[in-house]
Amino acid sequence: MSWYQKRRERIYDWMAGEGISLVMIEDSEGRRNQAIRWLTGQPGDALLFLSADRRSLLVPWDINMARIYAEADALIPYGEFSRRPLKALAAAAERLGVPRGSRIEIPGDTSYPRFLQCVEELSDYDIICREGSVWTELQKGRAVKDEDEIAIYRKVSKITNEIISLLEKRIRQGKLKTEAEVAFFIDAEGRKRGCEGMGFETIAAGPSRSFGIHAFPSFTGEQFGGPGLSILDFGLVFGGYTSDITLTFAAEPLSKGQEKMISLVEKAYALASSMIKSGLPTRELAQAVDGLFGSNKLSMPHALGHGIGLQAHEAPSLHNRSENEWVLEPGMILALEPGLYDPVHGGCRMENDFLVTEEGAEVLTESRIIRL
Repeated sequence: MSWYQKRRERIYDWMAGEGISLVMIEDSEGRRNQAIRWLTGQPGDALLFLSADRRSLLVPWDINMARIYAEADALIPYGEFSRRPLKALAAAAERLGVPRGSRIEIPGDTSYPRFLQCVEELSDYDIICREGSVWTELQKGRAVKDEDEIAIYRKVSKITNEIISLLEKRIRQGKLKTEAEVAFFIDAEGRKRGCEGMGFETIAAGPSRSFGIHAFPSFTGEQFGGPGLSILDFGLVFGGYTSDITLTFAAEPLSKGQEKMISLVEKAYALASSMIKSGLPTRELAQAVDGLFGSNKLSMPHALGHGIGLQAHEAPSLHNRSENEWVLEPGMILALEPGLYDPVHGGCRMENDFLVTEEGAEVLTESRIIRL
């Protein structure tokens, strides 16, 4: 049984327990859901239907690409349904033999007008649209990586580490002088090594712009790596999965304020990484770092981190808000990113990717604060 089939079996089991006869998952412009790639391998732009009798029907926009990448019990081109999702849904229900009156679950983020249209066009079925449900089950499944996903993460982490080393060398040599040069270099080197592209737009912020959590624009033609603090945040995609790391380049002369920021970020990173273990509520992890910064009369204006996978930000959450109920489990992959920012001194952030194991944590990437 393939990894895709094993993942679909998890959803079929959930459907049986919930009395759901058909589930529709959509990945299209304006309604993106990477769960389709997780369940079939299809890179995107498709509808996926899962039936209670454990059959899958994929309706891709590009049938030729789907025949190469996707695994499903049946493929039907989206064009056969005039590229209308509700028409495809009705046809899928008929093709998969879903009995009239059965419960059909559509995406939980469906707009109310579209939900009403769906109810009207499929009046013979009980249309379900709600928070939680299968979308929560998919989130839980994607949060804990299987062996296939972990193997991919080892590959993308290796590539990321190679590029980190190249970056440090080229910047020290003065061969990469601007934010744009750094950003384009990462993309090019990643693609040379088989990467699909970037997990998100690279953030390269030199000393004059590093005070922002996410600099805007994300990179410019300004100097990178000059005196002060420069932040570089990037992720490479390999096999659909993205890494996510942040380097800080600290170049002399540095002020006392900048040295304090560097020291505290390194302490926060060491504290958080030492705490990672199965069974730990992620809220406690975030609270520990916030407490460290708070004791020094500073605060971090963003979450401590997040899960990564087919998207740069996915479950589990690593923030200190009361609604965060995530608990670390073996197989979760986290991006841990303590950071501090000041309009005068600039910003300092350190981010690496960790695999949660039975024994604790394995750091996958080699990001660090680099002194120039």
